[in-house]
Amino acid sequence: MAGSERGEVDARTLKRGRQLRVDDSSVGFDVVGFRVVELDAADAPRLHHFFEKSPEYFERIFGEVPGPDEVISEVLDPPPDGWVFTKNWILGFIDEQENLSGIATVVSDLLAPGVWHIGLFVLDSALHGGGAAHRLFAGVERWALDNGAHWLRLGVVEGNTRAERFWQRCGFTQCRTRGAIQMGRRSNTIRVMVKPLTVGTLPDYLSLVPRDRPESA
Repeated sequence: MAGSERGEVDARTLKRGRQLRVDDSSVGFDVVGFRVVELDAADAPRLHHFFEKSPEYFERIFGEVPGPDEVISEVLDPPPDGWVFTKNWILGFIDEQENLSGIATVVSDLLAPGVWHIGLFVLDSALHGGGAAHRLFAGVERWALDNGAHWLRLGVVEGNTRAERFWQRCGFTQCRTRGAIQMGRRSNTIRVMVKPLTVGTLPDYLSLVPRDRPESA
């Protein structure tokens, strides 16, 4: 996962929308070549199949492909106890052959209003290098902005060069690192990165989310 902090839903969590099946769960935007839908716990078998079909990311970051039970915790668990947020979204990218070809997890209003966190953003290995990642992320970014996001936040594993370069090209800037984060069988250093979607500077963001200040414990 791009970020690894999880837990129980905070008492102030607001529920927006409803969890729907793949065949009727449009989230209101599509990308050329893909239909974007919302997934939930009932989609765990389909998610696990996707992970098995495209294992490179998980082997690189976690040292293993998550098992069926681990899919629930890796993808569907909410942020940690006490973290304010409005919704934990799981987006599925369905190609023209109706295959699940990618997923993105997005937490809206995480830690502060208008701060949306990108967790996993993983595509089928066959789509790498063809521009689909940029198109799909651009769609997610527009959707987040249209729904109230002012900032996008994520964590990328240091040394995952392809991902680091991708997020930098997408306009993200590092604000801090966090070391020794246990992810599956691996202990990783995470680069916390942020991107403004409206007018704002890095100091503006850090005033909203003190946790991401470089000196923060």
